[in-house]
Amino acid sequence: MALDDLKAALPEYAKDLKLNLSAVIGNSDLPAQQLWGTVLACAMATRSPSVLRELEPEAKANLTPAAYNAAKGAAAVMGMNNVYYRTLHLLSDKEYSSMRAGLRMNIIGTPGVEKADFELWCFAVSAINGCGQCLDSHEAVLRKHGVEREVIQASMKIAAILQGVAATLDSEAVLAGVTA
Repeated sequence: MALDDLKAALPEYAKDLKLNLSAVIGNSDLPAQQLWGTVLACAMATRSPSVLRELEPEAKANLTPAAYNAAKGAAAVMGMNNVYYRTLHLLSDKEYSSMRAGLRMNIIGTPGVEKADFELWCFAVSAINGCGQCLDSHEAVLRKHGVEREVIQASMKIAAILQGVAATLDSEAVLAGVTA
């Protein structure tokens, strides 16, 4: 199992990450599509070859082709949106916020899966990418669709843990002189 391989690759000082991987992903109460879509989208968002390489096969095995593509689409579109909307938020000149973005985001309207699942994946990617405006927007849509806070929190935990695992493994690879 890829999750076990990731845990085994983590150094002893990252024992908390190992435990959290087991608790949050290995023993998740989320339905398989929400769990593995979140895992895949977050693995892509971490930009870590080792994390993506280990988790993608299991995600693909647990997702329909439509969900697999939608999770990857969430990572892709949020990679763009998080930069754009985070920049709008950070700029002192609020005139930019009144300007038309003109960015294509068709997948958000028709993701090919349940809207709530796609929004959950977008939310988790936005957590990794640090876009408060996107986090607020996706959280509001999730709540409007009746998604409980505990489910939203579960996606935050997945995002946080995978980002920590990615940073640790990629840093250890650099320290060992290995390129990803």
